Amino acid sequence: MKKLQQLTKEISDLTLKIEQEYPELYRYLDENPITIPCCDHPEVTTKNFSDYLDSLRSLLNTHIENQGR
Repeated sequence: MKKLQQLTKEISDLTLKIEQEYPELYRYLDENPITIPCCDHPEVTTKNFSDYLDSLRSLLNTHIENQGR
């Protein structure tokens, strides 16, 4: 499994790409349910970050596929 630091960098890079290349999609990142903690003191784990990175990739890929139609 990837390290937290590497996942953080990948999330940051992907978020920047979305902001610069897909500004119409960037505004929806704040509304992503995966970013909303389920409890008062959520645990920060590599799995959480990995899941969030996967959700960003999925959001971007779906957006790109729908643009082509």
